[in-house]
Amino acid sequence: MSLGTKIAWDDTVLPFQLDVSDMRGRVARLDGVLDGILKQHDYPEKVEALVAEMALLTALIGQTVSLRWKLSLQVQSKGAVRMIATDYFAPKTEGEPARIRAYASFDRDRLTDSAPFDQVGEGYFAIMIDQGEGTQPYQGITPLAGGSLSACAEAYFAQSEQLPTRFSLSFGKSTEPGFGEHWRAGGVMLQHMPKASPFVASGEGDGNILTANDLVDGDEGENWGRVNILLDTVEDLELIGPSVAPTDLLIRLFHEEQPRVYDAQPVQFGCTCSEDRVRQSLSIYSAKDIEKMTTPEGKVTADCQFCGAHYVLDPATVGFDADGA
Repeated sequence: MSLGTKIAWDDTVLPFQLDVSDMRGRVARLDGVLDGILKQHDYPEKVEALVAEMALLTALIGQTVSLRWKLSLQVQSKGAVRMIATDYFAPKTEGEPARIRAYASFDRDRLTDSAPFDQVGEGYFAIMIDQGEGTQPYQGITPLAGGSLSACAEAYFAQSEQLPTRFSLSFGKSTEPGFGEHWRAGGVMLQHMPKASPFVASGEGDGNILTANDLVDGDEGENWGRVNILLDTVEDLELIGPSVAPTDLLIRLFHEEQPRVYDAQPVQFGCTCSEDRVRQSLSIYSAKDIEKMTTPEGKVTADCQFCGAHYVLDPATVGFDADGA
């Protein structure tokens, strides 16, 4: 595959449908997006892996939602990695890229040599959808369980949406000839759209959490099992690329399921922080509070956790009584 083709598929999400088995899905490839996210911080490799997995899930899930503004994923835990937060901003107009940002908060001294998911402890995985001004934000949560962030996302869809969902993800540092070492990620999301909402009393998963297999039976169960067996044959290098285009991957995996592809959605690293937003966030503080935040140099400073932007403000111009009220 030529370099031009490789670049064309990087940082895109390709929607598809499997006509035979009545399923929809997405294939995502992230490269420059991860570079934009991770170069802002000096994360240990295990934290980088968790952020890469979370960003990949965010790209896949965000593209499935009829989103007008923002989808957020968040992990809150009592482990060494205390929080991971990601945002997916929908394109403002058709043809524009969606934007993704992410960051993690962690205790470096508590990190261990075990697997990345072991760095998070007891806590929850949340998905939040905000359709913008005049709408009520939605939030759904599920416990941190299952051995991976993708398993948590699958449990969320089973519990909160009652949609059988499967993720197959690969991510890691790439050492392609002619390129510096950098992170790449790729994955497939499968989702079975049920004819009607099932009612399941309890699940068989970790802590009786519902799983996709609890939600399908009969012909739907056969279709779900067959397509998952096919997805199990995928190799990490096929997911992560760049040697296999997403369209070729779908033919390799699901040619008998009659895959149909739609227009790919480009994604890029992007942040929405601004001086105006910083001022807005500081508007809840009194003059006394602002005085405590003021540096010896007489400035109020703020840093964006997502992109690293540094803001320096005059304390007389921030706070709820900055206008003399």
